[in-house]
Amino acid sequence: MTGDQEAATPWKAGLKLFGGLVWILVASSNVPLPLLQGWVMFVSVTAFTLSLLFLGVFLSGMVTQIDANWNFLDFAYHFTVFVFYFGAFLLEAAATSLHDLHCNTTMAVQPLLSNNQYNINVAATIFAFMTTACYGCSLGLALRRWRP
Repeated sequence: MTGDQEAATPWKAGLKLFGGLVWILVASSNVPLPLLQGWVMFVSVTAFTLSLLFLGVFLSGMVTQIDANWNFLDFAYHFTVFVFYFGAFLLEAAATSLHDLHCNTTMAVQPLLSNNQYNINVAATIFAFMTTACYGCSLGLALRRWRP
């Protein structure tokens, strides 16, 4: 592992931590808006799983056995996940902003999100932003390593 790859390891740990928190927080809010929050769940679970797999490949030393341009693959992976997480952050923020929207259920008009769901969605939005920022920083480091 080179010095640049060792310097990126703390970012990768933060990606998994914040990504896992987004996943947990969205799941604990009972997903009141499945169309919006379903994409957030897909992105966070997929990125969390692929990041663990990618980190496992680096830590196991398989990068020396597989002939590939790992700097480019690292850049492409982080770029893709950054774009998807940015979209997931925007969707989670949009779902959270619907807190005051009232919907008609049978006879009574009730808010779309309860106060507890709203608080959880605010935390999920904050952690989705932090995860997006971490992937952006990791993308910048990967670009610096990949650039010829």
